[in-house]
Amino acid sequence: MSSPFSTADSIDPQTGFTAPHPSVSQAASDLRAAAGEKAVALKERALESAHHLREVAAEKAVAFKQAAAEKASHFKDTANEQWQGTRVKAKEIHITAEDYIRENPTKCVLGALGAGFLIGLIVRR
Repeated sequence: MSSPFSTADSIDPQTGFTAPHPSVSQAASDLRAAAGEKAVALKERALESAHHLREVAAEKAVAFKQAAAEKASHFKDTANEQWQGTRVKAKEIHITAEDYIRENPTKCVLGALGAGFLIGLIVRR
């Protein structure tokens, strides 16, 4: 029985190497065509995925922008309320201080002189 393949002892270019069968060529051609179709399909899916991701990213960016605008508005309102409260308290303290000074002018003048004297001593050193 002879072997259809060549052995290491008989390296004859004609032995063991036959022309490819038409079915092998056809199979290779079919594989190339299928691979090309798969590549085109994969490219289309990648483009669809990229488009979908772009849309999702745009939606997320809009949602993030809206949330940031809401937070900024909330912080602005809170800061404005705090500022108004601080202004009211400062006016109350100012009115209270004026009333005290009008009721006790001598104490206030002597206290201001004493504070000025102490600050003068501290600055001199």
